Amino acid sequence: MASKAKAARLEQRHYWDEQLEQRLSLLKEKGLDADAVSRDSMVRKLRAKIRETGQRLRAIEGKEKKAEEMARIKAEKLAAPKKEKPSKKKVVEEQAAESKRQQKKKKKKEGQNKESE
Repeated sequence: MASKAKAARLEQRHYWDEQLEQRLSLLKEKGLDADAVSRDSMVRKLRAKIRETGQRLRAIEGKEKKAEEMARIKAEKLAAPKKEKPSKKKVVEEQAAESKRQQKKKKKKEGQNKESE
């Protein structure tokens, strides 16, 4: 009966609740006291099943909540204006209209012109 679907788990919990109610009413008809009812193995088993199903439901709800949160964050990121980063190509083009080799040649010529003066 294991299922990851919330609807299936809710049905299971409803089923186990009904089974527990039937068992408790049966034990009351027999005239057992509360202590004997709580020690009944079938009652303990049914309560364990209810607890287990409840834990699984909480886990499923936690996953749903996290998925909603992630979707909200994603929507916020998509709605936010994008920041433009200077691309490497633009930076290189702006910095060096001349190549490094040409810049070196230019420096060398300037150095030679100063020495000859």
